[in-house]
Amino acid sequence: MSTFENLTISCADGYGLSARFYKAKHPTQQLPVLVCPATGITQGFYHDFIVWLTEQDLDVLVFDYRGIGASLHGPIRQSNASIQDWGQLDIPAAIQALLAKTGKQQVTLIGHSAGGQLLGVVPNYDKVAQMIAISGSTGHIKGLKGRTKQLAPVMFNLIFPVSSLFKGYGATKMLGMGENLPKKVAKQWAQFCSKPGYVMNAIGKTIFEDFHQEIQCPITVYWSSDDEIATQANVQDLLRLYPNATTDMIELKPQAHDHKAIGHMLMFRKSHQNLWPFMTKTIFN
Repeated sequence: MSTFENLTISCADGYGLSARFYKAKHPTQQLPVLVCPATGITQGFYHDFIVWLTEQDLDVLVFDYRGIGASLHGPIRQSNASIQDWGQLDIPAAIQALLAKTGKQQVTLIGHSAGGQLLGVVPNYDKVAQMIAISGSTGHIKGLKGRTKQLAPVMFNLIFPVSSLFKGYGATKMLGMGENLPKKVAKQWAQFCSKPGYVMNAIGKTIFEDFHQEIQCPITVYWSSDDEIATQANVQDLLRLYPNATTDMIELKPQAHDHKAIGHMLMFRKSHQNLWPFMTKTIFN
């Protein structure tokens, strides 16, 4: 018997997103959880973590953004998907689908990396009771560290433009950074990370609805001390965008949790499941 139900979510522009709905082991009054993936990461990556959430009696929905995984329709070079589409169309539709599925009025949003960067441009942000941003930051290139600080300029300024020109997409798979990206996604990722503020760099240019000031729900960011992307500086850069929200940033130190590394991705692996109660404790407070 499958642990999840496959769904197709229809966005406001008619685009269909592939999603999975996981039902809680036992029904409770807890709000359902929407898991919003990182850039180029497909819904299956979060399976073990979500199964654990259902064992904590939470209903959960996860989905693929347009242009990614099972939500890529046709050749990737033909995809017109953009990061702003993810925030303005995909996440809002996923919120509504989860509310319709559960009959609840609000959701808890767990956003991984990009999934925790876009709430400020989500039109139905008021349906989010709280956001837990895992490895959430603006990814500002000057705030990066380690190998990623050296790789990012090459990826943004050379690999993405060249691969977009000759292949029609942003080549990330060869770098071990998830699925290849639609060319608009790759271009916006480079643009958003080139200056502080991430998506704020598109406000007034391609995005004309900005809700950052209106958002008042609690926002908690969990970041690891060995994360080369969501560094302390970049986490702080994200949280400053929500001046009227109650915000908190909590550092995960690998050695303190008996791990050699956590980084940007490992906290969702089954090998790191001892972190899961810590990362989700605000849900049950």
